[in-house]
Amino acid sequence: MTKDKTVPTILEGIHYATGRPVSITIIDGIIAGIEESANLEKENSNLYIAPGLIDNQINGYANVDFSGKSLTAEDVLYAAKAIWRDGVTTFLPTLVTNSHENLLRNFTIMNDALGKSSLLQESIPGFHLEGPYISAEEGYRGCHPVQHIRKPSIAEFGEYQKAAGGRIVEVTIAPELDGAMEFIRSCHNDGIIVAMGHTGASSAQIIKAVEAGVRLSTHLGNGCANFIHRHNNPIWQQLANDRLTPSIIGDGLHLLPEEIKVFVKAKGFDNIILTSDVIFLAGMAPGKYSFLESEVYLTEEGMLLNSERNCLAGASFPLKSGVGNIIKFIGCSLENAIDMASGNVARILNLHERGSLVKGKRADIILFERAGSQIQVKKTYLNGTLVYQE
Repeated sequence: MTKDKTVPTILEGIHYATGRPVSITIIDGIIAGIEESANLEKENSNLYIAPGLIDNQINGYANVDFSGKSLTAEDVLYAAKAIWRDGVTTFLPTLVTNSHENLLRNFTIMNDALGKSSLLQESIPGFHLEGPYISAEEGYRGCHPVQHIRKPSIAEFGEYQKAAGGRIVEVTIAPELDGAMEFIRSCHNDGIIVAMGHTGASSAQIIKAVEAGVRLSTHLGNGCANFIHRHNNPIWQQLANDRLTPSIIGDGLHLLPEEIKVFVKAKGFDNIILTSDVIFLAGMAPGKYSFLESEVYLTEEGMLLNSERNCLAGASFPLKSGVGNIIKFIGCSLENAIDMASGNVARILNLHERGSLVKGKRADIILFERAGSQIQVKKTYLNGTLVYQE
Protein backbone atom coordinates (compact mmCIF):
# COMPACT_ATOMS: atom_id res chain seq x y z
CA MET A 1 0.00 0.00 0.00
CA THR A 2 2.95 2.35 -0.40
CA LYS A 3 4.62 3.94 -3.42
CA ASP A 4 6.73 6.91 -4.42
CA LYS A 5 4.09 9.60 -4.73
CA THR A 6 6.41 11.83 -6.79
CA VAL A 7 6.18 9.37 -9.72
CA PRO A 8 3.09 10.23 -11.79
CA THR A 9 0.20 7.78 -11.74
CA ILE A 10 -2.12 7.72 -14.73
CA LEU A 11 -5.70 6.51 -14.31
CA GLU A 12 -8.18 6.07 -17.12
CA GLY A 13 -11.90 5.47 -17.00
CA ILE A 14 -15.31 6.83 -17.89
CA HIS A 15 -15.93 10.03 -15.94
CA TYR A 16 -18.84 9.39 -13.58
CA ALA A 17 -20.41 12.77 -14.34
CA THR A 18 -19.73 13.41 -18.02
CA GLY A 19 -19.83 9.84 -19.30
CA ARG A 20 -16.70 10.59 -21.35
CA PRO A 21 -13.39 8.67 -21.22
CA VAL A 22 -10.81 10.64 -19.21
CA SER A 23 -7.19 10.34 -18.20
CA ILE A 24 -6.24 11.56 -14.71
CA THR A 25 -2.66 12.26 -13.69
CA ILE A 26 -1.78 12.01 -10.00
CA ILE A 27 1.42 13.52 -8.58
CA ASP A 28 2.26 13.65 -4.89
CA GLY A 29 -1.26 12.60 -3.91
CA ILE A 30 -2.90 15.42 -5.86
CA ILE A 31 -4.85 15.42 -9.13
CA ALA A 32 -2.29 17.14 -11.36
CA GLY A 33 -4.31 16.95 -14.55
CA ILE A 34 -7.51 15.61 -16.06
CA GLU A 35 -8.33 15.47 -19.74
CA GLU A 36 -10.53 13.58 -22.12
CA SER A 37 -8.90 10.49 -23.56
CA ALA A 38 -9.56 8.52 -26.73
CA ASN A 39 -7.36 5.65 -25.60
CA LEU A 40 -9.73 3.81 -23.30
CA GLU A 41 -9.60 0.18 -24.33
CA LYS A 42 -12.84 -1.39 -25.48
CA GLU A 43 -12.66 -4.07 -22.79
CA ASN A 44 -12.54 -1.29 -20.17
CA SER A 45 -15.53 0.59 -21.58
CA ASN A 46 -17.48 -0.28 -18.41
CA LEU A 47 -14.74 1.03 -16.11
CA TYR A 48 -15.85 4.22 -14.40
CA ILE A 49 -13.81 6.69 -12.39
CA ALA A 50 -15.17 8.83 -9.55
CA PRO A 51 -14.15 10.52 -6.31
CA GLY A 52 -13.91 8.17 -3.34
CA LEU A 53 -17.06 7.79 -1.28
CA ILE A 54 -17.31 9.57 2.08
CA ASP A 55 -19.30 8.03 4.94
CA ASN A 56 -20.04 10.12 8.02
CA GLN A 57 -21.49 7.24 10.05
CA ILE A 58 -19.69 3.90 10.26
CA ASN A 59 -20.30 2.17 13.59
CA GLY A 60 -18.13 -0.79 12.73
CA TYR A 61 -17.06 -3.03 9.89
CA ALA A 62 -15.78 -6.52 9.13
CA ASN A 63 -16.53 -7.82 12.63
CA VAL A 64 -14.92 -4.76 14.26
CA ASP A 65 -17.29 -2.86 16.55
CA PHE A 66 -16.03 0.66 17.21
CA SER A 67 -18.15 0.75 20.37
CA GLY A 68 -17.15 -2.75 21.42
CA LYS A 69 -15.46 -3.56 24.71
CA SER A 70 -12.58 -5.42 23.03
CA LEU A 71 -11.64 -2.77 20.43
CA THR A 72 -7.91 -2.41 19.67
CA ALA A 73 -5.90 0.01 17.55
CA GLU A 74 -5.13 -2.85 15.17
CA ASP A 75 -8.86 -3.46 14.76
CA VAL A 76 -9.36 0.09 13.47
CA LEU A 77 -6.84 -0.42 10.67
CA TYR A 78 -8.28 -3.84 9.86
CA ALA A 79 -11.75 -2.33 9.51
CA ALA A 80 -10.41 0.55 7.42
CA LYS A 81 -8.89 -1.84 4.88
CA ALA A 82 -12.30 -3.49 4.43
CA ILE A 83 -13.94 -0.06 4.14
CA TRP A 84 -11.48 0.99 1.41
CA ARG A 85 -12.28 -2.24 -0.43
CA ASP A 86 -15.89 -1.03 -0.70
CA GLY A 87 -14.89 2.31 -2.20
CA VAL A 88 -15.04 4.56 0.87
CA THR A 89 -11.89 6.67 1.12
CA THR A 90 -13.00 8.97 3.95
CA PHE A 91 -15.11 8.01 6.94
CA LEU A 92 -16.02 8.98 10.48
CA PRO A 93 -15.78 6.06 12.92
CA THR A 94 -18.91 6.47 15.02
CA LEU A 95 -19.34 5.72 18.70
CA VAL A 96 -22.90 5.34 19.91
CA THR A 97 -24.63 5.65 23.28
CA ASN A 98 -22.64 3.76 25.88
CA SER A 99 -21.20 4.02 29.36
CA HIS A 100 -18.90 6.90 30.20
CA GLU A 101 -16.00 4.51 30.70
CA ASN A 102 -16.54 2.78 27.36
CA LEU A 103 -16.66 6.04 25.43
CA LEU A 104 -13.49 7.33 27.07
CA ARG A 105 -11.67 4.06 26.41
CA ASN A 106 -12.69 3.68 22.78
CA PHE A 107 -12.06 7.29 21.81
CA THR A 108 -8.59 6.88 23.30
CA ILE A 109 -8.03 3.67 21.33
CA MET A 110 -9.17 5.18 18.04
CA ASN A 111 -7.02 8.25 18.57
CA ASP A 112 -4.03 6.01 19.28
CA ALA A 113 -4.76 4.05 16.10
CA LEU A 114 -4.54 7.21 14.00
CA GLY A 115 -1.21 8.05 15.62
CA LYS A 116 0.19 4.73 14.43
CA SER A 117 -0.89 4.92 10.79
CA SER A 118 -0.50 7.72 8.25
CA LEU A 119 -3.05 6.01 5.99
CA LEU A 120 -5.63 6.08 8.79
CA GLN A 121 -4.90 9.76 9.35
CA GLU A 122 -5.50 10.42 5.66
CA SER A 123 -8.74 8.42 5.65
CA ILE A 124 -10.23 9.46 9.00
CA PRO A 125 -10.62 13.24 9.48
CA GLY A 126 -12.33 12.72 12.83
CA PHE A 127 -14.95 10.86 14.82
CA HIS A 128 -18.72 11.02 15.16
CA LEU A 129 -20.48 10.69 18.52
CA GLU A 130 -24.11 9.60 18.14
CA GLY A 131 -25.58 9.89 21.61
CA PRO A 132 -25.62 9.48 24.54
CA TYR A 133 -27.49 12.80 24.46
CA ILE A 134 -30.58 11.55 22.63
CA SER A 135 -34.25 10.88 23.42
CA ALA A 136 -34.87 8.09 25.91
CA GLU A 137 -38.41 7.62 24.60
CA GLU A 138 -39.39 4.29 23.10
CA GLY A 139 -39.02 4.38 19.34
CA TYR A 140 -37.00 7.58 19.16
CA ARG A 141 -34.04 6.00 20.94
CA GLY A 142 -34.02 3.07 18.50
CA CYS A 143 -31.67 0.35 19.70
CA HIS A 144 -29.57 2.70 21.87
CA PRO A 145 -29.40 1.29 25.42
CA VAL A 146 -31.69 3.42 27.57
CA GLN A 147 -29.59 2.92 30.71
CA HIS A 148 -26.77 4.96 29.15
CA ILE A 149 -28.86 7.78 27.67
CA ARG A 150 -28.36 11.05 29.54
CA LYS A 151 -28.71 14.81 29.36
CA PRO A 152 -26.11 16.81 27.43
CA SER A 153 -23.04 17.80 29.41
CA ILE A 154 -20.47 20.20 28.01
CA ALA A 155 -17.98 19.10 30.66
CA GLU A 156 -18.47 15.39 29.95
CA PHE A 157 -18.20 15.96 26.21
CA GLY A 158 -14.95 17.80 26.89
CA GLU A 159 -13.58 14.62 28.46
CA TYR A 160 -14.49 12.65 25.34
CA GLN A 161 -12.90 15.28 23.13
CA LYS A 162 -9.71 15.14 25.17
CA ALA A 163 -9.61 11.33 24.94
CA ALA A 164 -10.16 11.61 21.18
CA GLY A 165 -7.27 14.01 20.78
CA GLY A 166 -9.68 16.77 19.72
CA ARG A 167 -10.84 14.65 16.80
CA ILE A 168 -14.61 14.52 17.46
CA VAL A 169 -15.89 16.50 14.48
CA GLU A 170 -19.58 15.55 14.54
CA VAL A 171 -22.08 14.92 17.31
CA THR A 172 -25.73 13.83 17.10
CA ILE A 173 -28.07 15.15 19.79
CA ALA A 174 -31.79 15.41 20.55
CA PRO A 175 -32.49 19.16 20.86
CA GLU A 176 -35.48 18.76 23.19
CA LEU A 177 -33.28 17.66 26.11
CA ASP A 178 -32.52 19.95 29.04
CA GLY A 179 -29.30 21.83 28.33
CA ALA A 180 -29.31 20.93 24.63
CA MET A 181 -29.28 24.49 23.28
CA GLU A 182 -26.25 25.46 25.35
CA PHE A 183 -24.52 22.26 24.29
CA ILE A 184 -25.29 22.90 20.61
CA ARG A 185 -23.98 26.47 20.76
CA SER A 186 -20.82 25.33 22.53
CA CYS A 187 -20.08 22.65 19.92
CA HIS A 188 -20.96 24.94 17.02
CA ASN A 189 -18.66 27.66 18.35
CA ASP A 190 -15.88 25.07 18.56
CA GLY A 191 -16.33 24.15 14.90
CA ILE A 192 -17.99 20.81 15.57
CA ILE A 193 -20.75 19.75 13.18
CA VAL A 194 -23.93 19.30 15.19
CA ALA A 195 -26.68 16.99 13.95
CA MET A 196 -30.09 16.22 15.36
CA GLY A 197 -31.25 12.63 15.53
CA HIS A 198 -33.13 10.11 17.66
CA THR A 199 -35.34 13.03 18.54
CA GLY A 200 -38.97 13.75 19.19
CA ALA A 201 -38.40 17.51 19.14
CA SER A 202 -41.25 19.89 18.38
CA SER A 203 -41.15 22.30 15.45
CA ALA A 204 -40.27 25.15 17.78
CA GLN A 205 -37.41 23.17 19.32
CA ILE A 206 -36.08 22.23 15.90
CA ILE A 207 -36.11 25.86 14.77
CA LYS A 208 -34.25 26.92 17.94
CA ALA A 209 -31.72 24.12 17.43
CA VAL A 210 -31.00 25.29 13.89
CA GLU A 211 -30.58 28.85 15.13
CA ALA A 212 -28.15 27.52 17.76
CA GLY A 213 -26.06 25.73 15.15
CA VAL A 214 -27.54 22.37 14.14
CA ARG A 215 -26.93 21.73 10.45
CA LEU A 216 -27.50 18.00 9.89
CA SER A 217 -30.37 15.56 10.38
CA THR A 218 -28.98 12.15 11.26
CA HIS A 219 -30.57 9.32 9.19
CA LEU A 220 -33.83 11.22 8.71
CA GLY A 221 -36.89 8.99 8.87
CA ASN A 222 -35.17 6.59 11.24
CA GLY A 223 -34.51 6.88 14.95
CA CYS A 224 -38.19 7.81 15.01
CA ALA A 225 -41.23 6.40 16.78
CA ASN A 226 -43.45 4.10 14.74
CA PHE A 227 -46.57 6.10 15.66
CA ILE A 228 -46.36 9.86 15.31
CA HIS A 229 -48.82 12.71 14.78
CA ARG A 230 -49.51 13.12 11.08
CA HIS A 231 -48.87 16.88 11.24
CA ASN A 232 -46.87 17.65 14.39
CA ASN A 233 -43.85 15.38 14.12
CA PRO A 234 -40.08 15.85 13.81
CA ILE A 235 -39.86 14.89 10.14
CA TRP A 236 -41.85 17.71 8.53
CA GLN A 237 -39.93 20.57 10.15
CA GLN A 238 -36.58 19.02 9.28
CA LEU A 239 -37.66 18.59 5.67
CA ALA A 240 -38.99 22.14 5.52
CA ASN A 241 -35.90 23.83 6.99
CA ASP A 242 -33.49 24.74 4.19
CA ARG A 243 -30.60 25.08 6.63
CA LEU A 244 -30.78 21.38 7.52
CA THR A 245 -29.11 18.74 5.39
CA PRO A 246 -30.46 15.26 6.05
CA SER A 247 -28.45 12.08 5.86
CA ILE A 248 -30.44 9.10 4.64
CA ILE A 249 -29.77 5.37 4.67
CA GLY A 250 -30.24 3.97 1.19
CA ASP A 251 -30.05 0.26 1.93
CA GLY A 252 -33.67 -0.32 0.87
CA LEU A 253 -34.58 -1.48 4.37
CA HIS A 254 -34.52 1.67 6.51
CA LEU A 255 -36.60 3.80 4.13
CA LEU A 256 -39.13 2.98 1.44
CA PRO A 257 -38.21 4.08 -2.11
CA GLU A 258 -41.07 6.59 -2.11
CA GLU A 259 -39.81 8.13 1.14
CA ILE A 260 -36.38 8.61 -0.40
CA LYS A 261 -37.95 10.13 -3.51
CA VAL A 262 -39.92 12.62 -1.41
CA PHE A 263 -36.89 13.52 0.73
CA VAL A 264 -34.79 14.19 -2.37
CA LYS A 265 -37.55 16.23 -3.99
CA ALA A 266 -37.92 18.30 -0.83
CA LYS A 267 -34.22 18.94 -0.33
CA GLY A 268 -32.75 18.74 -3.82
CA PHE A 269 -29.74 16.68 -4.88
CA ASP A 270 -27.30 19.25 -3.48
CA ASN A 271 -28.74 19.31 0.05
CA ILE A 272 -28.92 15.65 1.02
CA ILE A 273 -26.29 13.03 1.76
CA LEU A 274 -26.12 9.27 1.76
CA THR A 275 -24.81 7.45 4.80
CA SER A 276 -24.51 3.76 5.60
CA ASP A 277 -25.05 3.58 9.39
CA VAL A 278 -23.33 0.24 8.98
CA ILE A 279 -22.30 -1.80 12.04
CA PHE A 280 -19.72 -4.54 12.56
CA LEU A 281 -22.00 -7.18 11.03
CA ALA A 282 -21.38 -5.95 7.48
CA GLY A 283 -20.47 -9.01 5.43
CA MET A 284 -21.21 -11.45 8.25
CA ALA A 285 -23.33 -14.59 7.92
CA PRO A 286 -27.02 -14.44 8.90
CA GLY A 287 -27.72 -15.36 12.50
CA LYS A 288 -27.98 -14.06 16.06
CA TYR A 289 -25.41 -11.63 17.45
CA SER A 290 -24.96 -9.26 20.38
CA PHE A 291 -24.92 -5.50 19.77
CA LEU A 292 -25.32 -2.64 22.24
CA GLU A 293 -26.01 -5.02 25.12
CA SER A 294 -28.90 -6.65 23.27
CA GLU A 295 -29.52 -9.53 20.89
CA VAL A 296 -29.90 -8.74 17.20
CA TYR A 297 -30.70 -10.98 14.29
CA LEU A 298 -29.13 -10.58 10.85
CA THR A 299 -31.61 -11.89 8.28
CA GLU A 300 -30.88 -13.44 4.90
CA GLU A 301 -31.96 -10.14 3.32
CA GLY A 302 -29.41 -8.21 5.36
CA MET A 303 -31.86 -6.68 7.81
CA LEU A 304 -30.68 -6.23 11.39
CA LEU A 305 -33.56 -6.77 13.78
CA ASN A 306 -33.67 -6.06 17.48
CA SER A 307 -36.88 -7.87 18.44
CA GLU A 308 -36.60 -6.86 22.10
CA ARG A 309 -36.72 -3.16 21.21
CA ASN A 310 -38.80 -3.62 18.03
CA CYS A 311 -36.40 -1.69 15.82
CA LEU A 312 -33.61 -1.96 13.30
CA ALA A 313 -30.13 -2.18 14.79
CA GLY A 314 -28.13 -0.25 12.24
CA ALA A 315 -27.33 -1.47 8.74
CA SER A 316 -25.34 -4.28 7.16
CA PHE A 317 -24.81 -2.84 3.67
CA PRO A 318 -21.90 -0.59 2.64
CA LEU A 319 -22.34 2.90 1.25
CA LYS A 320 -21.82 1.74 -2.34
CA SER A 321 -25.07 -0.26 -2.06
CA GLY A 322 -26.90 2.95 -1.20
CA VAL A 323 -25.43 4.62 -4.27
CA GLY A 324 -26.79 1.88 -6.50
CA ASN A 325 -30.14 1.80 -4.76
CA ILE A 326 -30.67 5.54 -5.12
CA ILE A 327 -30.28 5.23 -8.87
CA LYS A 328 -32.81 2.40 -8.90
CA PHE A 329 -35.30 3.98 -6.48
CA ILE A 330 -35.56 7.47 -7.92
CA GLY A 331 -34.09 7.15 -11.40
CA CYS A 332 -31.36 9.70 -10.85
CA SER A 333 -28.04 9.85 -12.70
CA LEU A 334 -24.82 8.20 -11.58
CA GLU A 335 -23.46 11.71 -11.02
CA ASN A 336 -26.25 12.62 -8.61
CA ALA A 337 -25.91 9.38 -6.67
CA ILE A 338 -22.11 9.59 -6.33
CA ASP A 339 -22.23 13.25 -5.33
CA MET A 340 -24.73 12.45 -2.56
CA ALA A 341 -22.17 10.00 -1.17
CA SER A 342 -19.05 12.05 -1.83
CA GLY A 343 -19.05 15.72 -2.79
CA ASN A 344 -22.07 16.67 -0.70
CA VAL A 345 -20.60 14.92 2.33
CA ALA A 346 -17.23 16.61 1.82
CA ARG A 347 -18.93 20.00 1.83
CA ILE A 348 -20.88 19.26 5.02
CA LEU A 349 -17.75 17.99 6.78
CA ASN A 350 -15.69 20.97 5.52
CA LEU A 351 -13.35 18.64 3.63
CA HIS A 352 -13.07 20.89 0.64
CA GLU A 353 -10.01 19.14 -0.80
CA ARG A 354 -12.00 15.91 -1.23
CA GLY A 355 -15.12 14.69 -3.00
CA SER A 356 -14.48 15.80 -6.59
CA LEU A 357 -12.40 15.03 -9.66
CA VAL A 358 -10.83 18.45 -10.09
CA LYS A 359 -7.25 19.49 -10.73
CA GLY A 360 -5.57 20.45 -7.47
CA LYS A 361 -7.87 18.33 -5.30
CA ARG A 362 -6.73 15.33 -3.30
CA ALA A 363 -6.51 12.10 -5.30
CA ASP A 364 -9.12 10.06 -3.43
CA ILE A 365 -10.39 8.07 -6.38
CA ILE A 366 -12.27 4.86 -7.09
CA LEU A 367 -12.48 2.85 -10.28
CA PHE A 368 -15.52 0.64 -10.61
CA GLU A 369 -17.71 -1.27 -13.01
CA ARG A 370 -21.49 -1.06 -13.16
CA ALA A 371 -23.69 -4.12 -12.85
CA GLY A 372 -27.17 -2.75 -13.41
CA SER A 373 -27.60 0.04 -10.88
CA GLN A 374 -24.96 -1.38 -8.51
CA ILE A 375 -21.25 -0.61 -8.56
CA GLN A 376 -18.37 -3.07 -8.20
CA VAL A 377 -15.18 -1.44 -6.94
CA LYS A 378 -12.01 -2.46 -8.77
CA LYS A 379 -9.44 -0.05 -7.33
CA THR A 380 -9.33 2.48 -4.51
CA TYR A 381 -6.78 5.28 -4.25
CA LEU A 382 -6.37 7.18 -0.98
CA ASN A 383 -4.43 10.42 -1.31
CA GLY A 384 -2.80 8.97 -4.42
CA THR A 385 -1.89 5.65 -2.81
CA LEU A 386 -3.44 2.42 -4.10
CA VAL A 387 -5.06 0.89 -1.02
CA TYR A 388 -7.23 -1.70 -2.74
CA GLN A 389 -7.11 -3.61 -6.01
CA GLU A 390 -9.44 -6.44 -6.90
